[in-house]
Amino acid sequence: MEFVSREFIPVLLGGDINTYSVARAFYEQYQVKTYIFGKYPTGPSYQSRMIEYRANPKIDTDDYFLKTVHAFARKHKDKKIVLIGCGDSYVALISKHKAELDDNIIAPYIDFDLMNSLQQKETFYKLCEKHGVDYPGTFVYKNGMSMDFTIDFPYPVILKPSDSIKYWEHPFDTQKKVYTIRSRQELNSVIKEIYDAGYDDDLIIQDMIPGNDEYMRVLTSYSDKNGKVKMMCLGHVLLEEHTPHGLGNHAVIITEPNQELMKRVRNLLEDLHYVGFSNFDIKYDRRDGKYKFFEINTRQGRSNYYVTGSGFNVAKYIVEEYVYGKELKFETAKEEHLWMVVPKAVAFKYVKDPESKAKMKKLIKAGKMVNPVFKKGDLGWPRLYRMLRTHFSHFIKFRKYYS
Repeated sequence: MEFVSREFIPVLLGGDINTYSVARAFYEQYQVKTYIFGKYPTGPSYQSRMIEYRANPKIDTDDYFLKTVHAFARKHKDKKIVLIGCGDSYVALISKHKAELDDNIIAPYIDFDLMNSLQQKETFYKLCEKHGVDYPGTFVYKNGMSMDFTIDFPYPVILKPSDSIKYWEHPFDTQKKVYTIRSRQELNSVIKEIYDAGYDDDLIIQDMIPGNDEYMRVLTSYSDKNGKVKMMCLGHVLLEEHTPHGLGNHAVIITEPNQELMKRVRNLLEDLHYVGFSNFDIKYDRRDGKYKFFEINTRQGRSNYYVTGSGFNVAKYIVEEYVYGKELKFETAKEEHLWMVVPKAVAFKYVKDPESKAKMKKLIKAGKMVNPVFKKGDLGWPRLYRMLRTHFSHFIKFRKYYS
């Protein structure tokens, strides 16, 4: 692979498919090498030819993060360092220490107080009410609250932490990203288990919107430094992962437009003077014909290459604005494009809707499909072997967990 020396160097924090997708976007737009600091020597970015990957399990701690980033920035004083977090904890670290970062570091994030408040799901739901953005029926359980509370929607219900960062800091054997709770007895038991593990923030109990993965949507937006939305890309999720820790991670997405939905979110983001990438999980509720929003992620999502693959390179927005000082125009994705991270046979087996399957076949035939981890020129044997093992493991995972 050939590289071009530019005025900037991308530095990403994390280790999963999110980092690889962003690094791939940087290479495809600018032919630059990306430096990634992750916790462990594994994942799609490790051993990539586009990436200099450096592993240290302490990278998500305040002191080591600052030491590492400052050392890199001072070693490359003649370059602008484009610093991007590819996970909630990394984005929080960057935002928290933004004022302490060296002058040549670009950190396109909102202030930590706003970010921290948006991570609390009940704060986000108040914003939704203000801007006419629908969300599921919700009950907020406060730590220490009596267990004799009542909820206004039937079982099964959804249970999840209000603060995901804190939640994953307290692991336990049966820990899940999201719980589907089928009885009051199970609800009480899981609440106790979560708090016994050390989590001390609120829990969100929600009405479970009917429908399989194909009712899901994902919306990615980019807002410039003035808080104006400049890009929006809506994806129709056709399939999600179903493992306990990966529940809800996207597996198959087709880009599709919905101008009315995007307009409401644009108003919400601009009212907040939000800056940088935002990512929303949404589900269509067939009971009332409304799209219900679950949460906002204050970063690009792990499936962000569905945006780049649709013609809206995620690296371009930050570099053109912050490095080259260009004014960005507002644009939305309108053309269908297919993104998938599972074998085609898995996708066609578990996606149920005939119309969606027909679209998938059409897009594959037209060459409008991408799996971001398999990039031509970046398929050296050690990395390719690991990626193929992960890829084909989905046959086993879906057979075991999909129901």
